[in-house]
Amino acid sequence: MANKNRPPIDCRRVELDGVCYVIVRESVFDWLCRKAGVGGGAAPTDDNGAAGPADLDRKSLAERLVRRRRACGLSQAALARRAGVRVETLNRIERGHTTPDFATVRKLVVAMNAAEQESLSQECTTSTGEEPNREDNQ
Repeated sequence: MANKNRPPIDCRRVELDGVCYVIVRESVFDWLCRKAGVGGGAAPTDDNGAAGPADLDRKSLAERLVRRRRACGLSQAALARRAGVRVETLNRIERGHTTPDFATVRKLVVAMNAAEQESLSQECTTSTGEEPNREDNQ
């Protein structure tokens, strides 16, 4: 039964490499963890202390980010520069040591989309031998 007094959860959805992720405020995440019985936002583990679903999602996100960045032909430094994030931050995300907030994920996705578009544009002009259309801002 839904609590009619509770406002809808503010969240954002982002797709990365074909997988949809939902980003919620940390307070909502903590509340969900408490409801799931894992307490205080800690990543759930099995009886042997192995990483649970939250940790696997972070690793999965990291692996997909690395794969997509490489497919775009970008180094960590180049992607960080394009996205306006620190190289150290991108490195920690790609190693699965931290989970980025929505704004950071959005910056990275937008930067990779732009790099892919540039790559496709260059491939098209190379294959046709034509110069790209450029509008003068006069």
